[in-house]
Amino acid sequence: MAFNDDEKPATTPIPNGGSKQGLVTMNIPTYSKKDVALTADSVTAVVEIKATSSTAVREGLDLVAVVDVSGSMRGHKIESVKKALQFVIMKLTPVDRLSVVTFESSAKRLTKLRAMTQDFRGELDGIVKSLIANGGTDIKAGLDLGLAVLADRVFTESRTANIFLMSDGKLEGKTSGDPTQVNPGEVSVYTFGFGHGTDHQLLTDIAKNSPGGTYSTVPDGTNLSAPFATLLGGLVTVVAQDVRLTLTPKTADGDLDKMEVADGTDYTQTTDAKGEITIKFGTLFSGETRKVAVNFTLNESPDTEEYNATLAVARHSYAAQEAPQPAQNIVRLRKPEPTTPGSDDGIEERSVQAEVVRRRHADLIGKASELANGQKLGDARETIMDAQNALGDILLDDGDRMVNALQAELLRLLEYMETQALYDKLGHPYALATIISHRRQRAAGRGDEEVISLYVTPRMIAYLAQAKKFEENPEAPVPSADEDVKQEMAANPLAAISAPLGFYLENAIQALQAIQKIIAANTI
Repeated sequence: MAFNDDEKPATTPIPNGGSKQGLVTMNIPTYSKKDVALTADSVTAVVEIKATSSTAVREGLDLVAVVDVSGSMRGHKIESVKKALQFVIMKLTPVDRLSVVTFESSAKRLTKLRAMTQDFRGELDGIVKSLIANGGTDIKAGLDLGLAVLADRVFTESRTANIFLMSDGKLEGKTSGDPTQVNPGEVSVYTFGFGHGTDHQLLTDIAKNSPGGTYSTVPDGTNLSAPFATLLGGLVTVVAQDVRLTLTPKTADGDLDKMEVADGTDYTQTTDAKGEITIKFGTLFSGETRKVAVNFTLNESPDTEEYNATLAVARHSYAAQEAPQPAQNIVRLRKPEPTTPGSDDGIEERSVQAEVVRRRHADLIGKASELANGQKLGDARETIMDAQNALGDILLDDGDRMVNALQAELLRLLEYMETQALYDKLGHPYALATIISHRRQRAAGRGDEEVISLYVTPRMIAYLAQAKKFEENPEAPVPSADEDVKQEMAANPLAAISAPLGFYLENAIQALQAIQKIIAANTI
């Protein structure tokens, strides 16, 4: 089946014709040690890339809502879907396009991919209100059809392809196959699971198969609007696509023995014959960051005096960049008597320690979840307490925001592990959503708005507040995404030019540093 009937979108409003330089920047790497020994040693570096906080320049959104309308979705579930979709309809603008696909025993496209004009908004609102839950559950059929809508697009330039898949995850009746075997390609699939009895692992695996996708849980009695609005706040602020980080080892100098990316993230990673590592992050929302921990093993040095050793070069790129981005050298001072790591470590060393602990935090939650799934609840609780102890050793200078957020996650999981029944109902989906959120470094709904994710952006927070108001009063006006941008620009007029300005300043600094090295070499 070929569609090729997507409607031409409006051009992106507010200055999409402006500069796209500096939309994604890379911070100076941080290190686990102030310096390293001349003897064989090791060090961890954290490379961080960050998307601009400005939303003045963004990619257009192509979103397919794939909705489970099987019989098990009757009642509160389908009504929650309708309410959440109505919020989405009100937020999107003519630069954004939406298609609705439903599935039960088979799948059906209710609307082609159309720009969110005022006329379409009214038409779509009627379609959503008429949704009825009945029949079996063929998730694969719905996912296949949603992906086909996006694969057959005619207009794709500067547009992101995404799916919101909503289901209670109960495969019912004869199906077309296993949805976890579907390859979504470059489409990000965000899944939302409804209530107790849902196959949460199935929906998590579907999301994990896609670049950047996450799983959000919607516990019984709660509404879809909150996690829907949170992720929508990201999707309408995508500032860059095909974001990549390349790490080139400097083995020729003799210092570096081995370079490895630390475990704890879930991105596509390749290593070529020369040891160069490329990590693909996919899209970045405004204000999002990605941290990569890199472990370096150093050879013994023949030198007897201290010197700076370049271990690798880090470069980042993204699809719309107008020129190569500034590179960062990963350099450590090698000394005969290196500084002993300890309680006098500075902010930099502690921040790297915190990132390492954050990754272990997610791993321990995964281990505890496996134990609880195997009916070993006592062992699972002990594992969570081990994670709490690890957090107690971190001292940060940022108000302990990260530590507090991670502690809150662990306390919530301990609460959900009071009984096996409570864990099965709430703890398991909470753990799955938390783990994928940490591994993707992207917000996911966990059914607990009191515990704020580390990865929420300002627009996500704003949309969550708007969704709560909409739930209370659906008749009240909701500002569009365009109006959100105008309000943000009015509050911070310099935000739109800060990204390209920072890019040119970074290039100027690197040029001056290169000149300084040439002058220094000629004066020796």
